[in-house]
Amino acid sequence: MASAAFEEIADTFEFLDDWEDRYRHVIELGRAMEGLDPALQVPATKVDGCASQVWLHPRIEGTGPAAQYDFRGESDAMIVRGLIAVLHALYSGLSVAEVLKVDAHAELARLGLDEHLSAQRSNGVRAMVQRIREQAAEAAG
Repeated sequence: MASAAFEEIADTFEFLDDWEDRYRHVIELGRAMEGLDPALQVPATKVDGCASQVWLHPRIEGTGPAAQYDFRGESDAMIVRGLIAVLHALYSGLSVAEVLKVDAHAELARLGLDEHLSAQRSNGVRAMVQRIREQAAEAAG
């Protein structure tokens, strides 16, 4: 149930044999991602449970389960910024109902992230996914 953008990342990861190349690719995704306006980097958008500073700001168009989900994010760590870009690719453009159906753990496992992230980074990704799910559930009503 992943988006086309996420499938493109998965295809690229299959092409890259070395984890260091994959790691660099995640960082490049973060560099290319549109950042979050500093005015939106406030306590209400900060994600707790991450070793780095992380902010996620939802942008939801429409109402109810069919509302389209999008978000912007920011981090003070380049690898985490890249992980935000991966999550953006996974969820962006889906309806809030579809966001709630995504098995993020399984999708991210396809990239091998579960095997190569530190425990702290894995906890941070789980916290970001939880925040995204909360935002989608609230918007779905």
